[in-house]
Order: sequence, then structure tokens, then C-alpha cells
Amino acid sequence: MSKMIKIRDLTLRDGQQSWFATRMTMHQVERTLPLYKEARFYAMEVWGGAVPDSVMRFLNEDPWERLSRIKEQICDASKLTALSRGRNLFGYNPYPEDVIEGFIKHTIQTGIDILRIFDALNDLDNIKSSIIYTQKYGGIADGAICYTTDPQLEPKSWFGGLLKIKPKWKPVFTIEYFVEKAKEIERMGADMITIKDMAGLVDHVSAGKIIRAIKQNVNIPVDFHTHSTPGYGLASTLTAILNGADIIDTCLLPFAGGPAATAFEIIYLFCKKLKIETDVNIEVISPLSDILFDIRNELKEFDSIRKTPRRFDLQKDKLPLEIEKMFDIAIESVEKEDFDNVLKACHTIETFFNFPEPNELVKIAQIPGGMYTNMVAQLKQLKLEQHLQSVLKAVPRVRIDAGCVPLVTPTSQIIGTQAVNCILDEVNNRPWYTTKNTQFINLVKGQYGKTPVPIRPEFREMITGSPHEVPYDTSNYKPQPNKILSEYGNKPLIRNEKDQLLMELFPNVAENFLTQRARLEYERELQEKRQEEERLQKMKEETFLSEKKAYHEMTPEEKAERLIYGLYNYKWTTYWEEMTESNEDEQNRSGC
Repeated sequence: MSKMIKIRDLTLRDGQQSWFATRMTMHQVERTLPLYKEARFYAMEVWGGAVPDSVMRFLNEDPWERLSRIKEQICDASKLTALSRGRNLFGYNPYPEDVIEGFIKHTIQTGIDILRIFDALNDLDNIKSSIIYTQKYGGIADGAICYTTDPQLEPKSWFGGLLKIKPKWKPVFTIEYFVEKAKEIERMGADMITIKDMAGLVDHVSAGKIIRAIKQNVNIPVDFHTHSTPGYGLASTLTAILNGADIIDTCLLPFAGGPAATAFEIIYLFCKKLKIETDVNIEVISPLSDILFDIRNELKEFDSIRKTPRRFDLQKDKLPLEIEKMFDIAIESVEKEDFDNVLKACHTIETFFNFPEPNELVKIAQIPGGMYTNMVAQLKQLKLEQHLQSVLKAVPRVRIDAGCVPLVTPTSQIIGTQAVNCILDEVNNRPWYTTKNTQFINLVKGQYGKTPVPIRPEFREMITGSPHEVPYDTSNYKPQPNKILSEYGNKPLIRNEKDQLLMELFPNVAENFLTQRARLEYERELQEKRQEEERLQKMKEETFLSEKKAYHEMTPEEKAERLIYGLYNYKWTTYWEEMTESNEDEQNRSGC
């Protein structure tokens, strides 16, 4: 009997977020759904991450409606999954328990089957309640561990640069670290575990060791998630498969590679050679990819790389012999632990499929691609592009000072911004940390949770004014207030719990979206009212004309008969009766 591996398709969430800044409209998504339903992937990631924010901010769409419509069309053909940041949910701040429970309840009731839950600090206390609520409302709890590497510090120069000594640093993110996190997630009662490598930093050597070690220590399924930015994605995914991963995350070819996950089509070809079943309906993959290639072209203004993958039909197309051989070499090299050849073979395969070259800057800096581009944009805005290398060197130092946090949303943005601030201080002859962003202060204070390495009390005092950790206090949380939009017919801004939850997570974006929704509805109601008044007026005019025409067509005798009838049946009133009725009406209106 063949081995089975499950596939979680990321195309409609992580894929489009990584490549096209989450700009797929609901209309574009819906064009793919009939074929996705036939494809029968184990799971489809369609929500969470940046989706709820982006569809309101850029597309003026309701994120709840998007999820509901996807569920209606996919039904139970695939499990729908969403990504949640633990106590931060889909936003960027820690939230109290009632907000977390409410959001998870509605997320699952609206259509999500699997909630992948992670914490940017790998502080598992921050995901504990989300696991409980997910299972309480009938969902599958996927506890994720953020993969990261230890900071790489620059060697210190001695004796005028003649001697360079690398600073000593006790490794934090070891195999044992990830195994212990996995065991803790299993003890919490999660249904599955994901190794979540958001930056693509897990190389194929580490991927195999981590997956193998976790599989030896836990009894629940293990999912492997990585990106292709620095060039490890395909090699690491293949190594994870051969070391026992139960579920693999992929994107379909048009949305794969580069900043996104590796391509399902390539993984399928590897699995075919390995006699591993994926249980995906291959017949619909090519027509589904054709639709996605069209959508990719429609989104080209958001594509910064502009390198379109080669089309490949799994049923009809054949690989050139030299590329076919690379698949065999890659498999053999993993089995022999010849890791140099694994990487070379996988890069040759990716080149054949026309995927982007590995991003060497991201690889060397060991930071997520999005963090890198954010820092570049920030420096350009400040006209300090020439200091990029200094900022990259500052990142590991800032990261160590802040407790050696993993670099994932939102900590990647926090550390990156603070590294820029430190170099800005340096350029202006000020000590580092003279300029501090509020989120960095909150991170050091302890409001995001416990960091992998305890923060030095003297550093915390320098940044926050106190050496003591101050955890997030939910007792001070105040829900977002509702508003009555007087300019739009006195409609309330928040109409139900789903609206309230959007306001809690994305107050500015949601307020703008909900206000625009009220405006459009008010304008539609006014238009419908005008149309109804016009319809009634037209009916009245048509009735009058019809009656006038009918009168003119009467014989003299019929006209005389109608006149006599009217005189006898008309309600005649005296002046005194009219005045009495008028006074009674006035009294009724005044409430007397």
C-alpha cells in the first residue's frame, strides 16, 4: 500500500499575500472555486493573516462575507483553514479573552475548519486559549511553532582590525527547542502541529532533523510550512517529506516559488517517484492553473518580481530527461544526506520552471523578505538608503537586546523599525535607542508575552523606565464604541457582533469600511425611494390618462349617467362639519 501525504493549498491566502499584497478580489477567488472543489485538497488556506485587513482596506469587501461565500462553494470537499496570531488574532495587539473567543467562534461558524495558531514570540501561553476555543466551537486546532535561527553577530575587531573574534552566543533555537515546543503544544490538546517557517530560513539540513525529531516525540500530525525566498524551499520540503511530515503546504504553480511556498506540481512529481499518494484530483489542476495564470496577469501591478513560472500540465507534459534526472538526484541525495547536491538539484528544477533566483540578501541577512522590503522603503523615505548594510548588521543586535525574538509579524516589523531608528541615532551622533518606537517599548516591557531569552533588567529599564516586566493587562481594555451615522439616515456603524469584532481588531480600517457600507446602503435606499416615487407618479399619470381616454370614448348618455351618479354619491359637507373635522385632527396630532 502506498504512503499518503496530505496537501494544504495556500494559494488563496499565503500565495496571493506573498506575491500580490493580498489584492485578489472576491470575483477572482470565485472563478477558481468550482475547480478547487473538484481538486479535493486536504485543506485550503483561505483566510486570516492579512486577508481580513486587506480586503476591507484595499478592496472594500466584507471579510466575513468572503469566508462565507468560499464555504458555500467548497462545502466539505476540502477543509478551510485560517491563520491566527494567538492572542493577537488577525490584528497586531494583544486582546482580552472575550474578544479572542468571539472571533474564533464566528470564524468557525462562518466556515473555517482548521485554525492555525501561532505566537510571534513562541510564547505558548499566548495560544493556549485559542486552542481551547477552537475545539469548543468544533474546529481543528493547529498549534504552530515559528521557525527561526539564532542571530548572527558581526565579529569584533581587535588590534586595529588585525584580529577578529566572533562573539560567543549560546544557541537558543536548537532541535531540542523545537521538540520541547511541539511536546508542549501536544500537552495543550492541539489536534496537529505546524513547523511554520515564515521567512524560508529553514534549510534542508535543519528541516529533516527537526521533522524527524518531532515525529519521534509526538503522536499528532505534523505539518511543514516554508517559503522559497532564500532558495531553500523546495529542498527543505522534499527533505521534510522524506523525514516523515504528514502534511505539506504548497501553492499552485502560478502563485508558487519566490516569496511564496513551493509548487504543488513539483511536489506531486516527487511524490509520484516516491510512490506517495496526495489524494488530489490531478485532472483539474491544469485548468485551475490556467485560471490562476490569468488572475496573476490581472494582478501584475502588484508583482514586484515579474517572473512568470512555466506552465506545466501534469497529465500531458513530460519533463526533459536532464530535469527528470535532477528529481532522482535530489531524492538520492536526501537519502544519502548529501545536502549540497540536494540543493543544486532542486535549484536546477526551479530554474527549469522559471522561478525567481534565491534572494541572497535575505539569505545572508536571515530576515523575512517582507521585513527586508519594509526596511528598504523606510530608509528610502528618510533618504538614508546608503545605510542599509548598517541596518542589516543592527538587526541581530537589536533582536538580542529584545530577548532574541523570532522575526515574524508583528515582531519582524518592530525589530526592523527599531534597527532603522538605531542607525538613525548613530548617523545623528546620538546613542542607540535614543529614538524608540512605541511597539518596541511594549515588546521590551513584556506586553507581547515572554521572549525566548529573558530581557536584561538594565536594558528594560533604559527602554521602558522600569526594570520589571509588565505583562498585558486585559482589565484596562475598552471595546470600540458604536456610532450613529446621522449623515446616512441615522444608521449605526456597528450592527452585530461580527462588525464589533472587526472594529476591535482593525479600528481605523473597519470604521472606514463600515462607514462606506452605510453610505452605499443609504444612497441605495434614497435611489430606491426616488424610483418608487417615480413609479407611483407614473402609475397615477397613466391612470388619469386611461380614465380620461375612457371618458372621451363614452356616449353622451353614459356621460350623463356618470354625472348624475357622481352628484348623488358625492359626500357633501357643510362649513360647520369641515371646521369640526379640522379641529378633531388638530387635537389628535397634539395628543389631547
